[in-house]
Amino acid sequence: MDLEKRHEPPLRQTPEGCLAVAIRIPVRIVVLVLVVPVRMVWDALVVVGRFLRDTVFRPLGRALSWLARAVFVWPLVALWRYGVVPVGKALGWLGKVLLVIPLTWLYRQVLTPLGHALVSMLAWLYARVLTPVGRAVAWFLRGTGLVLAAIAGGVYAVVAWLARYLLVVPGRWVYEWILAPVGRLIAWCARGVLWVLEMLFDGIGTALYWIGRVLFVLPALALWRWVLVPVGRVLAVVGREVWDALGHAWRVAGRISLAVGRALATLFRWVFVEPVRWAYRTVLTPVGHVVRDVLVRPVAAVARSAGRAAREALAAARESVRQARADFRRMLLGEPRRVEALDRREPTGPETRTLGSSTTALTKD
Repeated sequence: MDLEKRHEPPLRQTPEGCLAVAIRIPVRIVVLVLVVPVRMVWDALVVVGRFLRDTVFRPLGRALSWLARAVFVWPLVALWRYGVVPVGKALGWLGKVLLVIPLTWLYRQVLTPLGHALVSMLAWLYARVLTPVGRAVAWFLRGTGLVLAAIAGGVYAVVAWLARYLLVVPGRWVYEWILAPVGRLIAWCARGVLWVLEMLFDGIGTALYWIGRVLFVLPALALWRWVLVPVGRVLAVVGREVWDALGHAWRVAGRISLAVGRALATLFRWVFVEPVRWAYRTVLTPVGHVVRDVLVRPVAAVARSAGRAAREALAAARESVRQARADFRRMLLGEPRRVEALDRREPTGPETRTLGSSTTALTKD
């Protein structure tokens, strides 16, 4: 398998000139010195922005979103659901009752029979009146048309003969023996004049071309070839190196900023977080446990017992008030009437009827 693999030739790197090598190191040093503070400030701003996003802007956005829903969306939904939709349904039903049903009845019971009667009357009028009248008018026009066509044919023939021998024949003779020779002479003179003008303009254009080439094109070409192109190449090399140096410096500054950030985070942890954690674990937690066992739990037990005693006292007072109210009602109104128990003809106590036994005389054991 290794023998079957094709070995790809290595990529050829373009040779670099001494100018690029001489520019690269100083530019990278200068750019690194300038970019490191910018990158550190940028990373600090990114950290602050993330902290603000997670702790301020996101909760604020959620609160504003909930407030917007509570102020705008929910009232509009309630208005649409409980106001617009019922009103629309009521208006639709009212329109159906007041407009659609009467118009449907009017169309079916009045307009349809009236239209059928009108169509029948028009059909009778067309068949009995208009058709005979039209046939008579057509027969009259057919006879009159034949007479007029014969008269028009004769007039046309006379006019065509007069026009041929009075207009066409003289016009053709004038065109062949007068206008055509004059036109050919004018065309030959115009071609001669155009040839002279063309030669004149060609000479002037050639002279102006060579004057413009010598005065403008050749100096501009020399300036482009011997000045602008070399300067452009040098500026391109400098720009490429500056761009590469900026990228390299930005990456190096990122690593430096990351190292500085980690160092500051470690310093903050050992200076603030670890002492606070140690104080919480070794001081505050035991003190809290002592306060909980010595103060909070006894106070809570006393509060629970006091609450229990208060509830019992309130229950006893409520029962006393209820008993006094019953005695006062009995004293004023007397004993309440006792409701006599109805005989439902059902056995009570242990003689209650179940699925496994029966109390009838036929099935009783």
